[in-house]
Amino acid sequence: MVRVSAGEDTSLKFACDDYWDVYKEGKLLADRECYEEALANYDKAVEIRPNDYWAWYDRSNALQAMGYYQEAIASLERALEIRPDDYWAWYSRGYLLLEELDEFEAAIASFDKALELRQNDFWSWYRRGDAYRHLQEYESAIASYDRALLLRGDDFWVWFRRGDAYRYLEKYSAAIASYEEALKIKPKNHLSWYKRAEVLRLQGNYQGAIASYDEAIAIEPDDEYAWYNQACCAALLDNLGLAIKGLQQAIALNPYNGYFAKLDSDFDKIRYSHQFQLLLNQE
Repeated sequence: MVRVSAGEDTSLKFACDDYWDVYKEGKLLADRECYEEALANYDKAVEIRPNDYWAWYDRSNALQAMGYYQEAIASLERALEIRPDDYWAWYSRGYLLLEELDEFEAAIASFDKALELRQNDFWSWYRRGDAYRHLQEYESAIASYDRALLLRGDDFWVWFRRGDAYRYLEKYSAAIASYEEALKIKPKNHLSWYKRAEVLRLQGNYQGAIASYDEAIAIEPDDEYAWYNQACCAALLDNLGLAIKGLQQAIALNPYNGYFAKLDSDFDKIRYSHQFQLLLNQE
């Protein structure tokens, strides 16, 4: 305990010391992932000093780690009452609303506040794009992703999500271009190859789709959907051997794929072939 002179207000000094003791202990406990104990310390800290920004902010982090997202947001809002110009607190609020509570419009409002305070914040533009994508407002999502890419042009996930948004708009060439930018950054990303294949398939470019499915399968050989959809493309091209090979693999991974193939018009060109009938009659 700090010594004080006879003329000082000792109650204020003790309160100050007590605050720092419990706050610092809370930080140490949080660093050790002892979140319940950390929260108890933060609660004591805000009792002693109700207008301390950091105690409320760190209290929110502890609540978030424990899965109490509404309470975490409430604690962030108390922090923002004290320091409304903290862009990161606005971003953190938006993140929780987006990722944990699916409150997309409220999340966008928080990201907008963050961007008022820091116009070039990559994360706020990126998450804002995600929120608009969840609302199926794909043009707005792309506009936000484009702003994010101006700040960080080598971010895999922004290119990937941008591809998704263009795909939903049925702007397939732009979607493929975005997936290809993502693949320049992560060339072994299975999902980017798979989604590129899906868009090529939607364009009717079955040969290109088959090649892209091949890349996806080389990375994840147990992807039943890649095998099945590659078989569909092969069948549409009347490539019996490749269609049977893909369908065999898909059925081996999930026998229900044989049932789906019996009903799938993509296989109509090979439906009455001996190999196709033999394969499906084994199911």
